[in-house]
Amino acid sequence: MDYISEQSSPERAGAVLRDILEAASRLAETPGMGHTREDLTDEDVRFWTVHSYFIVYHPETRPLEIVRVVSGWRDVAAALGR
Repeated sequence: MDYISEQSSPERAGAVLRDILEAASRLAETPGMGHTREDLTDEDVRFWTVHSYFIVYHPETRPLEIVRVVSGWRDVAAALGR
């Protein structure tokens, strides 16, 4: 969020964070949402996109385990350890 705040504004960073948290809450309620990405990881995870970020999570865990929130501008496969 610091990066977004520096590049854009604190208000924009707050909006992105709020949207990510709202998405995480929806995913916890309906964990089958999203899609797999075998091109990025062999793990049993799903991806949900918010703005230019991927929320990577294990859909079968309770409470929902978010593995990582990663920018789509990064090398996502490397960020996930592939």
